[in-house]
Amino acid sequence: MKLVTFTHAGSTRAGVLTESGDIADMGSPMLDMLADGTLRERAKKALAARTTIPATGAAIEAPVPRPPKVLAIGLNYRDHAEESGQPIPQQPVVFAKMPTCITGPGKPIYVPRVSRAVDWEAELCFVVAKTARYVKAADAADYIAGYCIGNDVSVRDWQFHSPTWMMGKSFDTHGPIGPWLATPDELDVTNLGVRLYVNDDLKQDSNTNQLIFGVGEIVEYLSAGFTLEPGDVVFTGTPAGVGGARRPPEFLKPGDTVRVEIAGLGVLLNPVAEEPP
Repeated sequence: MKLVTFTHAGSTRAGVLTESGDIADMGSPMLDMLADGTLRERAKKALAARTTIPATGAAIEAPVPRPPKVLAIGLNYRDHAEESGQPIPQQPVVFAKMPTCITGPGKPIYVPRVSRAVDWEAELCFVVAKTARYVKAADAADYIAGYCIGNDVSVRDWQFHSPTWMMGKSFDTHGPIGPWLATPDELDVTNLGVRLYVNDDLKQDSNTNQLIFGVGEIVEYLSAGFTLEPGDVVFTGTPAGVGGARRPPEFLKPGDTVRVEIAGLGVLLNPVAEEPP
């Protein structure tokens, strides 16, 4: 199933995309149903009810508009570690993005007043389905609600203000995710093409089979340190081709359009704009 969060008639709630592209209304916010464990059951009931809303009459939002936590893995593609001049990690390199950075498809990525060094990073993301602690990699699939596209937008000069990277990774609008959440039965995430375009110019072109640490290993590592909660979003890493590693460096500017494509997960499209006053 392909699950979305949408706004219609002044209300934001979750739904299921039908084969015709319309939305079967689930009636409640995505995070509420993740928290009470009813997401899959409610999705099936919504499809069976056959009461739909035309997608053209709804605004598609981030699948989880305000996650409890947003976590990310750095340097998780060998070619990206090499272009960054960093050693190949022996353990996942974990950092946090603030939940307020999350935005949805079609929403603008703002170039902030304090920096022009705004970079792109195409990523596979997953959303946690239920409370997870000390989960083994082999069991990780049981704890994943679904997968979506993400863009770990990074303000490169602010990223290196501290070794945690958090400031440069957490600016408002710098965590686009979407357009839908594909349930784990929809696809094999170990072999998905990942591409990012800026203004139709291909910048990143790789495959999730190049991940150093796969989804199961990430879940095992994170849950050994702290509890993962329903609705947490995890960015799994980006391949080579980021703007900051190019010579000369390339950064996003107002008027650009960023398009991320991952096989089976659709297209995440965001315009770039000047931060409003």
